[in-house]
Amino acid sequence: MMRGAAFIVVAGLSLASARLGAQLVSYAPVDRQIAAAVSSLPAPLRANATVLGYRQDGRLVTLRRGSNGMICLADDPTQKMFHVACYHRSLEPFMARGRELKAQHKSREAIDSIRLSDVKAGRLTMPSKPAALYQYFAPRDSVDAATGAVNGASYLYVVYMPYATPQTTGLTANPLEGGPWIMYPGKPWAHIMIQPQKTARIVP
Repeated sequence: MMRGAAFIVVAGLSLASARLGAQLVSYAPVDRQIAAAVSSLPAPLRANATVLGYRQDGRLVTLRRGSNGMICLADDPTQKMFHVACYHRSLEPFMARGRELKAQHKSREAIDSIRLSDVKAGRLTMPSKPAALYQYFAPRDSVDAATGAVNGASYLYVVYMPYATPQTTGLTANPLEGGPWIMYPGKPWAHIMIQPQKTARIVP
C-alpha cells in the first residue's frame, strides 16, 4: 500500500476531466479546496502557501498565490482516492511534468522513463537540497460532501533526496512501518518515506 501511495507523488496527479464514469463531477468551492489542500501542511506553513486547484470545468489553476515556497494541490474529485499534497517549490518542475504526462495517459513506466531522460538531458531539474512533501489520502466515500470533512485520512510524509541510497544515508530501502526508509534509491526522485500508522479526521 505504501508503494502505491508513493506513486501518487512520483507520477503526479492527472489534469481533471469533467466526468467520472457517467456521473458529472462537482468541484468543491474555492475556499474549501484551499482549506483542504493546506491542511496537509504543518500549521505554521498553511497561511502563506500557494494553492493549485480546480475550476468547475476541471481545469487546474492557481487558486491562491503564496510566499513561503510551498505549493499545495487540491483534491481532484475525478480520482478514486481523496488526496491532497503540499511540496516545496523546488519540486514543481518534476511534479508539473508528471501531471502533464499523466494527462497524456502515459503508464507509470513511461512516466518514469521520460522523466529520467528529461533529467539526463538537462530538461528537468531536480532540487539540489532535500525537499519536503506532505500529503494525506482517504477513500472517496469517506468525504462528507456537505462539509468537506474527511474521515480516516492517512498521512504520508516524503523528503526528496535525489540519488540517495542506503549507503549514503544509512536508511533501509525496505518498507518500514512508520518509516523512515528510502524509495527509489539511486534515482533522481529518490526520497525518504515516513508513513504514520494512525489515521485522522480532517475538517477543512
